Amino acid sequence: MTDPTAVTRPRNRKQLIVDAAGRVFSEHGYHAASMEKIAAGVGITAAALYRHFPNKYALFAACADVMTDRLVAALDEVPPGAPLADVLTAVTRVTVAHRASGGVYRWEARYLDRDDRRRLVEQFGRVVGRVDDAVQRAYARPDGRLRAVAALGAIGSITMHHTSIAQRRAEDLLSASALRVAATDPAGPRRKGAESVELPARPVPRTRRAEILAAAVPLFARDGFASVTNGQIAEAVGLAPSALYRHYPGKVDILAAACLQAARLLAQGVEQSLHEVTGPHDAVVALAATYVAYSFEYTALNSVAEAELVGLPADLRRPLALAQREHIAVWEQQLRLARPELDPRQARVLVHAGFGVAVEAGRALRWLDSPDHRDAVTALVVGALGL
Repeated sequence: MTDPTAVTRPRNRKQLIVDAAGRVFSEHGYHAASMEKIAAGVGITAAALYRHFPNKYALFAACADVMTDRLVAALDEVPPGAPLADVLTAVTRVTVAHRASGGVYRWEARYLDRDDRRRLVEQFGRVVGRVDDAVQRAYARPDGRLRAVAALGAIGSITMHHTSIAQRRAEDLLSASALRVAATDPAGPRRKGAESVELPARPVPRTRRAEILAAAVPLFARDGFASVTNGQIAEAVGLAPSALYRHYPGKVDILAAACLQAARLLAQGVEQSLHEVTGPHDAVVALAATYVAYSFEYTALNSVAEAELVGLPADLRRPLALAQREHIAVWEQQLRLARPELDPRQARVLVHAGFGVAVEAGRALRWLDSPDHRDAVTALVVGALGL
C-alpha cells in the first residue's frame, strides 16, 4: 500500500535541475558555481544531484545546450515562410521566459570541450539561419545575416541583466527592438552625433604593474580567467611567478584592475563624446558610437570586463557595479529625453539591448576594426534603441 504522506519525486526533476543550474552558472560563472548551490536551488542534496549528473561539467554542458535547443524547437513550430515578426516573437518568448538561465551560452561556453562547443555552435547556427531567412525575405539586402545576428543580440540581452520588468512587456519591447534592428540599413548615411569619436589613448605600460596587467588581459580574454595561471602571466612579462606578488596580492586583483581600467576608459570616452553634443537624440547617437568604438578598440579588455565581473569577490565587484550603473544611467536619461514615452525600466532594457547588438554584431564581424564596421554596428545599435 502506498504511503499517502510520502513525498513524490517530480517527474521533471532533471529539467528542474538544469534550470536551477543555468541560473547559478549565469549568476556566478562556471568556476564559482558549485553543486551544493545548484542542489539548494532545487531543494535536494548534492548527493541526490549526482544521481542525475556525474559531475559539474556534465551539468554545465546540459545547461549550455538547453537555450539553443528550446529556440530551435520554438522555431520549428513557426511555419516556413512566416513573417519576420512571427519568427522574432517566437525567439523572444523563449528567451524572456528563461532569462535567468539563458546567459550561459554567451560568455561561459568557452569552458565547453571541443565537441560540446561544436554542437552548441551548430544549434545556434540553425537559429541564426532561420532568422536570416526571414530577414532576407523581408529586406533583400546582402547584409541580412549581420542584421539577423544583431537582432538576436537585442533579444538575448535580457539574459545579461536583472532589470525587473513584466514578461509580456519585455517580450513586446524586445521583439519591436529586434524588428527595428532587422530593418536597419547598416550601410546607411552616418548619423549626426556619430561624426567624431574621441577615445582615451590606449594605456602605455610604463611600470611593471602596468606590464603585468597588459599581459594578463589577452590571456584572460582568450582562455578565461580561471584557466589562466600566474605562471602564464609571469612568463608573458618575463618574470618569475613569485615576483607577481610584489605587484598584485593575487590573480583576482589583476582581474579587478582590468575591470577598473575598462570602466575608466569607457567613462572617459563617454565624457568626451557628450562634451559638445546638443540635444538628447544626438547624445544617444554619440553614446552608441562611443560604445561601439570602445568595443572595437578595446575588444579583449571589454570582453574580460563583461565576462569575468561575476567571478570577482563582492568587495572588488562593488565599485565596478557602481560604475556600470552610472554608465547605464547616462544612457537611460538621454534615451528617455529622446523618447519620453519610455518609462525607466523600458529605457534600461533598451539600453542593454543596444549593448547586446554591439556585442553580437561585433563578433559577427570578427571585431575587424574599420570605419565602415564601426558605422554599421552603430547604426544597428541606434536601430535597437528606436531613434
